[in-house]
Amino acid sequence: MKFHIENMTCGGCARGVTSAIKAVDPAASIAADPPTRTVNVETMVARDEIVSALINAGFSPASE
Repeated sequence: MKFHIENMTCGGCARGVTSAIKAVDPAASIAADPPTRTVNVETMVARDEIVSALINAGFSPASE
């Protein structure tokens, strides 16, 4: 699944996004790209759970 996260603007933000997703699925494969503000996630966890984790961490994801 792919998300656009408008407020992910730096490496620190990317680490926060990664940590939020890993808290829900430690086995997830995550590729965060701050310059394009996109995150690609390979996970077996439902999209809603990932979205909730991101929102709880202060990031507002939009599906791409």
